[in-house]
Amino acid sequence: MVRLPPLRRGRPSLRTTFGLSFSAAATVVTLLVGGLSYDAAAGLVRVDQQSAFDDVIRDLRSQVRSEKVILRQYPSESVVPVPYDLRDDLRRISRMDVQVINGRGTIYDAGKPPLPVVDDDRTTAASRTPGTVQRREIDIGGEQYRMATVAVGDGIGAIQVAQQISDTEDLLRELQKRTALFVVAVILAAGLAGWWLAGRITRRLVRLTGVAESVAATGRMAVAVPVAGDDEVGRLGRAFDGMLGRLARSKDDQRRLVQDAGHELRTPLTSLRTNISLLRRFEELPGPAREDLLADLAGETRELTDLVNELVDLAAGQRDDEPRTEVSLEEVATTAVTLARRRTGREITVRAEGDTRLTGQPATLQRAISNLVENAAKFDQGGTEPVEVMISGRRVEVLDRGPGIAEEDRERVFDRFYRAPGARSLPGSGLGLAIVREVALAHGGTVFARPRPGGGAILGFTVADAPEAP
Repeated sequence: MVRLPPLRRGRPSLRTTFGLSFSAAATVVTLLVGGLSYDAAAGLVRVDQQSAFDDVIRDLRSQVRSEKVILRQYPSESVVPVPYDLRDDLRRISRMDVQVINGRGTIYDAGKPPLPVVDDDRTTAASRTPGTVQRREIDIGGEQYRMATVAVGDGIGAIQVAQQISDTEDLLRELQKRTALFVVAVILAAGLAGWWLAGRITRRLVRLTGVAESVAATGRMAVAVPVAGDDEVGRLGRAFDGMLGRLARSKDDQRRLVQDAGHELRTPLTSLRTNISLLRRFEELPGPAREDLLADLAGETRELTDLVNELVDLAAGQRDDEPRTEVSLEEVATTAVTLARRRTGREITVRAEGDTRLTGQPATLQRAISNLVENAAKFDQGGTEPVEVMISGRRVEVLDRGPGIAEEDRERVFDRFYRAPGARSLPGSGLGLAIVREVALAHGGTVFARPRPGGGAILGFTVADAPEAP
């Protein structure tokens, strides 16, 4: 059993990471937008209030200079309002506090609330130049005001105008609180939305992780893999499902190879054991029996060696590490045929037509052609006609005049260890044609077998460029 590595405690999950990241991004954006919005709104309000106050003072100075404002002289104890409509207009239009003082700084008509009069205000009231202004900020009962004292001229008095600042600041503080509450609400909503969205995003990843952990823990690859969706997660699921499928097939092939190999090895090993037991009585055997025994041992050893070599080739994946190069099928076939002539002593011809070049693995292609040629020579023992190898583009055919292939055997002759009933008495492992199929598949091609007109068989394969190694 495969043991999984222990999980690191305290490490947040992918969903938590996504949720926190989403919330953090939303927090930064909301704080920036909320802060900038509040600063802009507060600035506009303050500028608007200041602008309104400046406009009132400017208009008042203009009226004073044009003598539209006349302060009549009253006794100091008089409480009779000044007979003009300016104060009411100011209070109605701009909600400002207005107060009138005489040239000595005595309040004629107090504001609501009364505005304080200091020495600078008295100096301004006694000014003979109309429109002289004295500005300052004051505090009345804990409330902040901006105030201006405008001289009427000729030393007869001044008009004081005050605008409350604290109510504007109270309004801005309320706006600040509401902005902060809005920011907090947005952050919480963003966190919940991020948590929900992260759950939707990572749900399939969590399921896929569970499947991977299950496969690693149990070794069972027959599990359902979530493959829904066309996004990256869906593609990952499909790739993982395909990988499990290939691993399962590879495992099945490996198990079948071991089982078949054990079955095929059992026969020559049994024969070897029997012959080796006879070696103990070797001196008692007559001369011809000795020769037959040694010949059997040599043949069985050779057959066992060939079987092991072919098993090694199949188990090694047909030399997947061999580099892919530009290769000509005609040249590969010529080399394979030259070697086959020496081993079999048969006449073998090669004919080629068309462009036979491709990108492939020369050694594996040569092995495939050699297996086809030796198979043809084995089934056409004693034949008088040459074995023919025909190369047409990227198609390889080997023609013989042997007994041919029965229709029910054509689909299985390339299976591992399969041997037709008529071939079971002949030497061989049943792996030669299986190797041909592996080579063809590795080069993007197929194998085929069919009867030859006039007797015999045609076996071969097609190839394309070998696919790039992953």
